[in-house]
Parts: sequence; structure tokens; C-alpha cells
Amino acid sequence: QVRLVESGGGLVQAGGSLRLSCAASGSIFRINAMGWYRQAPGRERELVATITTGGSATYADSVKGRFTISGDNAKNTVYLQMNSLKPDDTAVYYCNSRIVTMNFDLLNYWGRGTQVTVSS
Repeated sequence: QVRLVESGGGLVQAGGSLRLSCAASGSIFRINAMGWYRQAPGRERELVATITTGGSATYADSVKGRFTISGDNAKNTVYLQMNSLKPDDTAVYYCNSRIVTMNFDLLNYWGRGTQVTVSS
């Protein structure tokens, strides 16, 4: 059993900042990658940013230069620093991780999501 627990969402004014955290725990042999997706009302879930345990990061074009993803391998934790937030960033943000379990299964896990609301 693997759990992803997110924290750090909330309400912020446009131009402000928030930092999201996601910690993975449970039957983990190795984490291959962690990342963040978001889903706004009436829209499909979309990639925000991902990072491998080697530190290679990718970003959606819409957040490049404003968001920074980072990871702490020792803590099985990924962070998303969000600066210069815009109302269009309003969404539920979901943590995602590709994990090799102790049974050596490569599986994709999701957190429950954390709400980010940016007011204009």
C-alpha cells in the first residue's frame, strides 16, 4: 500500500505565491518520478510539472518561469513552488508518482488533491 499526501493549497491573490508539498509513504522500493497535475472545473486534468529522482524536471508551458518543482529523495517528498500566480492557475492540484513497490510492481499513484484558488 502506498499513500501520497498533499499539503499547502489555499487561497491567494493574483501575483502571490504558494508552496505545495507531497509526501509518499508505504510499501516503496523505489520512486522513479513524482509530479503535479491540476484540474480546473470543466477541464481535463493536465500536467503541471514532473521531476525524476535524478533531478530532471519538465514543465507545462503555461507555468514555465513561474513554478519550480523540486524533490527530497530522502523524504520521498516533492515540492511545487508557485510564484506570480494567476486566476487561471485556480484548480485542484494532484500529486502523482511512479513507484516500484516492494513487490517490484511499477505502479502509478495519485494523491487526493489540494485546492488552489487565485483571486483577481
